[in-house]
Amino acid sequence: MLSITNLSYSYGAGSGGPVIEGLSLNVQKGEFISLVGASGCGKSTLLRIIAGLLEPSGGDISFGGKPANGSAARLGKIGYMPQQDLLLPWRTVLDNCLLAWELKRSGSKAAAVQQIRSLLHSLGLAGTENAYPEELSGGMRQRIALARTLSAGSELLLLDEPFGALDALTKRGLHRWLLQLWSSLGRTVLFITHDLEEALLLSDRICLMHGGSLQEIAVPLPRPRHGELIYQPQFMQLREGLERRLYESIAH
Repeated sequence: MLSITNLSYSYGAGSGGPVIEGLSLNVQKGEFISLVGASGCGKSTLLRIIAGLLEPSGGDISFGGKPANGSAARLGKIGYMPQQDLLLPWRTVLDNCLLAWELKRSGSKAAAVQQIRSLLHSLGLAGTENAYPEELSGGMRQRIALARTLSAGSELLLLDEPFGALDALTKRGLHRWLLQLWSSLGRTVLFITHDLEEALLLSDRICLMHGGSLQEIAVPLPRPRHGELIYQPQFMQLREGLERRLYESIAH
């Protein structure tokens, strides 16, 4: 699905060196991969490069088995959800989710509306189509932003800490929705999080990012998964080990 080789990126002269240097990553179709690491290590920068919003200083990128080194080759073809929901306050939920269709005009509007209504239903948001963002809770807004990203139809989704600002109870509910939705839709996901439990619960692999490069960690938990998994001894041991490796990478 995605192949990155020897990627580098710098913000420019006087920025204190490259943010990303010699980074390589292969992402298979249908994988869920979490990126974890200290703030400022380049996780969000990496996602913006993949999405085509930034041009790397060097390295090679291929998407869908084809070379995609220029940002124009990726822009608009990969689903990207930033940390803020960025819902347009003057548009209803349905109209916010129709933005991708309005830009691409692929298929009929009626088909796009039907797909969005189905997504909203699967996310527990049926009946909110005519509501405005200010009328909704933070958890609902994040689910709508996720529905908007999914409605674009991209096979690869880049999710930049989408649940970071939510309370623990709301976040647990969204984990349940995301586990169910991801298994049914078969999308490929790159997911940034600072929550180690979240990373272990959702991911096939975790990429520990430090010093501009990645260290890959497999998650040996069978699927399908459920939210109660976080209370099991094996999960707690994995979380402890991941936290230790994270601190060791920062210390070195």
